[in-house]
Amino acid sequence: MVMVQKELERMSMPNRRPKKVKRISVSSKRQISIPKEFYETLNIGDEVNLELYQNQLVIRPIREGFDDFSEEILADLIEEGYSGADLMAEFKNRKAQLGNAVDSLIAETIAEGKITTVADLFGEDDDEL
Repeated sequence: MVMVQKELERMSMPNRRPKKVKRISVSSKRQISIPKEFYETLNIGDEVNLELYQNQLVIRPIREGFDDFSEEILADLIEEGYSGADLMAEFKNRKAQLGNAVDSLIAETIAEGKITTVADLFGEDDDEL
């Protein structure tokens, strides 16, 4: 089953009900066509990420720059006094924790029943401007 979801929800999928379902065929070359309605709704470009969750394939639009907070992480680490091998080790540690932090933020937003956008979640704080 192929599911296309609108937001970057990296949560366990089994308890989530899809908003729309459409049965599509798989060609002999293992190719599929994304229905136009899904393609346009999700604003899919030239590439997507394909993820495997247990027995489900999940197609996600690529959001350039969203998944990589490397510059921000490095700036924080340098400000905290890390350098050399310690900087690299702590960078890898924090980068590995990023996915879990994003998952928690998204789950918290959904649990509170808020409708939000990626810009709302990760945009600049008004206080910092």
